[in-house]
Amino acid sequence: MNGAFGEPYLPNGRGTEFTGRYVVVFDPDNQESGLNALYSSADIAPVERVRGTATAKAAGFQERPSASLLFEDLAVAVVDVSSEHRYSLVTAAEAEDAILAAEPERKVYASPITASQQAPTEFFPAFRSDDAVVAHHSRAETASVQQPAWDETVATWGVQAIRANISGLTGRGIKVAVLDSGVDTDHPDLSERIEATASFVPGETVEDSHGHGTHCIGTVAGPAIPHAGPRYGVAPDVRILAGKVLNSLGSGTDGQIIAGIAWAVELGARVISMSLGAPVGPGELFPLTYEVIAQRALDKGAVIVAAAGNSSRRPGFVAPVERPANCPSILAVASVDKAFQTASTSCGGINGQGGEVDIAAPGVAVRSAAVGGGYVLMSGTSMATPHVAGVLALHAQAHPDASAAELTAGLLSSTMPLTQLAKDVGAGLLQAP
Repeated sequence: MNGAFGEPYLPNGRGTEFTGRYVVVFDPDNQESGLNALYSSADIAPVERVRGTATAKAAGFQERPSASLLFEDLAVAVVDVSSEHRYSLVTAAEAEDAILAAEPERKVYASPITASQQAPTEFFPAFRSDDAVVAHHSRAETASVQQPAWDETVATWGVQAIRANISGLTGRGIKVAVLDSGVDTDHPDLSERIEATASFVPGETVEDSHGHGTHCIGTVAGPAIPHAGPRYGVAPDVRILAGKVLNSLGSGTDGQIIAGIAWAVELGARVISMSLGAPVGPGELFPLTYEVIAQRALDKGAVIVAAAGNSSRRPGFVAPVERPANCPSILAVASVDKAFQTASTSCGGINGQGGEVDIAAPGVAVRSAAVGGGYVLMSGTSMATPHVAGVLALHAQAHPDASAAELTAGLLSSTMPLTQLAKDVGAGLLQAP
């Protein structure tokens, strides 16, 4: 069964996880009618309105993690409804013109990697050995796989492969939001690049105890001359908005992500980077709720880029691009290795509309910032995604008056062609302007 409340088979043995709440998208000009329909038909919990500076206070998640919230700027609500009224909510949504979509809220996560699955990981000073290597990790790249030699004395192989090290652009003046597991705010390479922070995880500050968010932020914004080692940041002068939407175990919810998107859009992000997701089944359609949200973010000037996911086991099995990257208006990023070959766990464009891979970026043995002030190698589409976010910031700097759609078009038109099929690498390998 693969319906709204089904448990589709997934190759990693993990089924779809629901929270019991619903994500509801309204007509932005008629939100009141939609809300009234839910109140009268589904007896939803009282909705707290979130607008403007309220999102900077983490949308009430710290104090009221179970509250129903309406993000007025996006015309999206996350509502709490009792089990006996869920059918009534769906029925009301289908009957009410002011409600464009309603879907069960799902959990999203960064997949933990067991020791037997991990590729060799390099730990640098100040990175604790008990910190997990997490999230969209590709296990294909082992020591036995021969990779071309890259001289990483000055810049990491990823920065070189996308030509960021020879670009005259640095992302100066551009805000990039990274919605992830938070950030090490004391990291010597990152502390001066953080514009704002917010946690949307109940009971947790924005500090990153997981490591994944710090690594992704480092790839976007690590300095041209780091505290130690080669350059690893794509856009060293961007301003980072660090939104914590994944907890210390690497999991979160749709509502937390939507709150982060609303916050990022409010603060003027031109790019929103999300190295997170959840697997989908073959033939599963993209979530309409996320698609509408992404379209509204584009209209407000923000491009959303997300990890394609790592549920594949190539060459024998290729899994579909995960949600929310499988939305047509969200850029889905695949991972390639040092030989520009598709990483074995990188998901592919095997589903229908929206399920395509849009672009490929370096995602294997990527060196970036680690919790505790050091550096670590990680792999996966999570690591590829912030490379794309950084290059989008370079495009935004070069074309300050460009719309979000124009930035996306410029990014995709400047890729380097690869020999793989488009279903695996999209338009090709990311290249900096």
